[in-house]
Amino acid sequence: MPAPVPASGPPPVRTAFVSGPRLAGWAGRFGASHGGFRLQDDDDGLRLLAADGTAALLQAPWPADGRPGRGSGPLERLAALASQPRRLGLLLVRRGGYGIGVAAEGMLLASKAGTRYVQSRTAAGGQSQQRFARRRSNQADALVSAVAQQAAGIFQTAAFEYLVPGGDRALADLVLQDPALREYASLPRLAYLDVAEPRTAVLKKAAADACSVRITVADAPG
Repeated sequence: MPAPVPASGPPPVRTAFVSGPRLAGWAGRFGASHGGFRLQDDDDGLRLLAADGTAALLQAPWPADGRPGRGSGPLERLAALASQPRRLGLLLVRRGGYGIGVAAEGMLLASKAGTRYVQSRTAAGGQSQQRFARRRSNQADALVSAVAQQAAGIFQTAAFEYLVPGGDRALADLVLQDPALREYASLPRLAYLDVAEPRTAVLKKAAADACSVRITVADAPG
């Protein structure tokens, strides 16, 4: 009997972040690698549809908000929009630590990273599990409060117009609900960043990524 043919899944997808000044070069290399492309501008972003079936979705780091990028075509306008020096507040938090910063043009203007520890979940039962759950909850509360206080101090050093949360979504949301960040919680929020434990190097990369075009590439169906 012939071997069964494995079911085909969706094509592999990968994500990259490219700054506005580098976008034209990235698009040129993409076209050269995939037989050229055509542009499709829609509500999700700017799509590069390559001749070999590969597709790339390009999304601006922030909305135009009345300040569209200038250029002769959609790719040039997107690059110009992403090159604008808008300021962002970064709030990255995970169980092991946090990274806070204010960024513009991919660089940190002010920042702080630190470590805090929240224990992982346990499969133990009974009273032991209840004590563990209370301890873990107390640690999480302490982390949220500490990060909120640190963020308030950093955010006061430089004005910004957007918030960029990242790391653990639930923890980041809790931090932004803290009274210490009341004046910042209502700011527009940009795309969430999926980051590792937010040490200083991770925070620097997050600043660059948050100010760059997010590119999602889907390979041609196999």
